Amino acid sequence: MDYQYPLSADWSTEEIIDAVHFFENVEKAYEKGLRREEFMSSYRRFKEIVPGKADEKNICDEFEEVSGYSSYKAVKKAKNSEDGALIKM
Repeated sequence: MDYQYPLSADWSTEEIIDAVHFFENVEKAYEKGLRREEFMSSYRRFKEIVPGKADEKNICDEFEEVSGYSSYKAVKKAKNSEDGALIKM
């Protein structure tokens, strides 16, 4: 990848690692797919780090702008999928 993940200087090292893990899972959903449970687990942790809807939208929009991958669409697909489903965009 030739881009940087949208991160906050206010986040701890652990929060940065977990946020990067979520963005990597969005990439996986687009590139090869991954299980719903793994994706949703990383999303739930991301929401602990970024609980506000407006902040989430800004960060995810920034990620989409640099990567071309929509976190919103991946999350929507995962939420609408059954347990055990493969999330593939």
